[in-house]
Amino acid sequence: MRLLVHVEGQTEETFVNTVLAPYLYGAGYSYVAARMIGSARNRNKRGGARSWQSVLQGILHHLKSDPETISTMMVDYYGMPQWPGRECAARQPFAAKADTVQQAIDRNVRDQMGAAFNPDRFIAYVSMHEFEALLFSDCDSFARSIEIPDVATKLQCVLDSFGGPEEIDDSPNTAPSKRILDLVPTYDKVTMGTVAIQEIGLDSIRSRCHNFDRWLARLELATQGT
Repeated sequence: MRLLVHVEGQTEETFVNTVLAPYLYGAGYSYVAARMIGSARNRNKRGGARSWQSVLQGILHHLKSDPETISTMMVDYYGMPQWPGRECAARQPFAAKADTVQQAIDRNVRDQMGAAFNPDRFIAYVSMHEFEALLFSDCDSFARSIEIPDVATKLQCVLDSFGGPEEIDDSPNTAPSKRILDLVPTYDKVTMGTVAIQEIGLDSIRSRCHNFDRWLARLELATQGT
């Protein structure tokens, strides 16, 4: 089975290709790769928040052209335009928001693919905030990976003011990456973020980020149902 992960940015693309892929090979996938949302031939037109119909067409193309493909996505709720379930989720309590959108997206893809479609072949994943939220899963490991161990206490203070890493954010100026940049002005999303996530490890992330954990569990089970 092959897995294509539709992502919004280069940081997520690197994460999938360097961290997630090696892990999922052990779950039975023969190929795992990220696909940036948007035009594959023009990087300037790739990534970022796009209309659902534009994203949907890319997902449907992959599912229809290769019956051995499982498709998923890694996108942010916070800056998402009006995708399926987004309006309804805005009225839901925090804990239900991501799942509301995920279920609506799953349902929309199933409807477009028709009654014969195996629903295990598409798995939506919506993170409440950006990739950097995952780095707060282990503040000591994060600080050690970027060779600034003294910043661990300050990162932990940020985490302690929320219920968990997936909840870190309360305005565009206090997104996880902005909080990190306030503490580490030299932070680089792609290079340092990738090194940090490798140091932290998927086990630590899964133990602290429950929606992320449920996503990986669904991906692990998907190969058994295809």
